[in-house]
Amino acid sequence: MDPWTTALLLTACGALYYYLRKKLHFFKVMGVPYCSEWPMLGITGSSMFGRKHFVEVIRDLYNSHPEAKYMGAFDFLRPLIVLRDPELIKAIGIKNFDNFADHNSYVDDTVDPLFGANLFNISGDKWKETRNLISPSFSSSKIKQMYQQVVECARNLNSYLAEQPKDALSMIATKDLFTKYTNDVVATCAFGIKVDSLRNPNNEFYVLVREATNLEGLQSLKFFMARAFPRVMKTLRIKFVNDHVAKFFEAIIADAIDTRIAQGIRQSDILQVIMDARDKNTSKHVKLDITNITAQAFIFFFGGFDTSSTQMCIIAHELTINPDIQKRLQEEIDQVMGHSGGQPSYEDVNSMPYLDAVFNESVRRHSQCSILDRRCVKAFEFPPAVPGAAPFIVQPGMNVWIPAAGLHMDPKYYANPEAFDPDRYFQKKVTMNDVTNLGFGIGPRACIGVRFALLEIKVLFFFLLAKYNLVPNSKTRVPFDYSRDGFVIKPPGGFWLAVEPRD
Repeated sequence: MDPWTTALLLTACGALYYYLRKKLHFFKVMGVPYCSEWPMLGITGSSMFGRKHFVEVIRDLYNSHPEAKYMGAFDFLRPLIVLRDPELIKAIGIKNFDNFADHNSYVDDTVDPLFGANLFNISGDKWKETRNLISPSFSSSKIKQMYQQVVECARNLNSYLAEQPKDALSMIATKDLFTKYTNDVVATCAFGIKVDSLRNPNNEFYVLVREATNLEGLQSLKFFMARAFPRVMKTLRIKFVNDHVAKFFEAIIADAIDTRIAQGIRQSDILQVIMDARDKNTSKHVKLDITNITAQAFIFFFGGFDTSSTQMCIIAHELTINPDIQKRLQEEIDQVMGHSGGQPSYEDVNSMPYLDAVFNESVRRHSQCSILDRRCVKAFEFPPAVPGAAPFIVQPGMNVWIPAAGLHMDPKYYANPEAFDPDRYFQKKVTMNDVTNLGFGIGPRACIGVRFALLEIKVLFFFLLAKYNLVPNSKTRVPFDYSRDGFVIKPPGGFWLAVEPRD
């Protein structure tokens, strides 16, 4: 190698070293306690290479500086602030929301309109106007109108189980079972389409939704890429939702809209609410064309299909390995069945304190939403992270993480946090502004679909446990630990159990 090439390489290596050193010493210079984690990869390295599940990464991060109100960390090479103090969490999530109004968006809606244009991903005025347009879809009155449709899907699941031979009931993969149920619920409640994925799992609707919402394998790699190299993703035009999936759902929605307009049909579903919003739309930044309508309806599948079905698997698994809790819940269900004559109303299901407690404890103990992120849009001063340190000014563009998985397992807030104990929530109201219960977010950026998720999950377990006992089999994982092969919460080998008809 000639001297000039050697000199050039040494200069480049020196410049890279200086750049990385300056980056990775950001918090040290600022006097903020921090976790360096993996070089270049930051806190994602352990989960990226299967050393820990991402939930475990967040818990360890939260516990790394127990004396601090907040700490620094790196998401790849990007510095971010991780909050520990409930008052600070309340400050950025609620009181000073305008300073932290956005998520850190990694998906460009010009490249991937179906994923990039949905409510979770967009920001600024576009987010505000879109939320105002579609929030009526999730009001209590609208969700109540969907109740009978959800009940029909739950009864259909029970009748499907009744048709199965005994050996099939002894080895059930609940993820497969519950995704079919949630697919049918979302199809009817969001699009007004009837499908029976339990008996016809190869229907195009179910197959394409599973493809689009699968958060494992290649999709998991895409999420890492989007967070690490968003410009590369945009340049290469890499999408989360493939074109054939997007075209299929756009065609379904366009056809449904045309049919309803031509025949004067109105239905109690999300599509109808969005159609009504389109007719009254005076927004400056949001155009509700077919692509945008599809994007907003499609967010139902990301929240109502995969996330909800995973939570169902979590609840079913905990009830299976905690039969005393299952029995107590069945006693409550039997009481409601008795006084309602086997026809429980929306109010009956939503006024069951122990069912509510089981759900809330499942969200606390197994935090699918392990972190909440906020992006600073206006400079904001944090108090000193530790006594004697200087205040820290969060600058626009910087990301702030709220480690829900850490808070949910802090013995300061929950005695014996490893235990699955619904009694800690029995007769206790959980609000969206409770900083120690962050399963659905906090403040204006909290999950807009929480009522719908509650409905489809509660209705499922009400009718399922009225007819069946959930019991362990040889594949049921005890204790319930997490597989490290992706973001999704699941035990190694997946969720398995058996069901037995009740006497």
